[in-house]
Amino acid sequence: MARALRQHVDEEILDRAAALFAQHGFEQTSLKALADAVGLSKAGLLHHYPSKEALHAAAQNFAAVRCKQVFDQVASLPLGPARDRRVLELLTDTALDRPGLVALLFRPVTTPEAHHHDELLSELFAIAPSDAERLIRVTGALGALAVLSLAAHYRGDKTSWRPRIVETCFNALGHASYVDEHRRGD
Repeated sequence: MARALRQHVDEEILDRAAALFAQHGFEQTSLKALADAVGLSKAGLLHHYPSKEALHAAAQNFAAVRCKQVFDQVASLPLGPARDRRVLELLTDTALDRPGLVALLFRPVTTPEAHHHDELLSELFAIAPSDAERLIRVTGALGALAVLSLAAHYRGDKTSWRPRIVETCFNALGHASYVDEHRRGD
């Protein structure tokens, strides 16, 4: 029980820290801002993580591990719309549960900084280096996922927004949506 509580607290700290790092970058995020965001004193935060660098590394690792978990769940699926939809469902679930983590994970999509996460995202969506259209569509889908999941999170309406978020992102990838497919049959 105590271990599960500790893990939950650590994940909450990492999620909130990840949100600040994603929003402001490492250099512009102060230890005080991090402590305030997680509801701890600076000493309390340093009890969990010995430095801002350690907290940043832990937040990046948390994001990478979650991305790898998603990849492991879809790796056996053939490339195509079904796999794309499943990736979007898993990423949406993560975004609705841990918005800071997803903001940090998607930071390479929205900033010129290079991180190892962008390689994982390229693997998830099978983006060939020369496929500009796919890169643009995936970037659009992930941008929509980030914005919509944050809106759902802040509105407290994750359940009804989830299928709409997935569908919007799926459409951004250029796939015919479930609704479109059924309209064509009419």
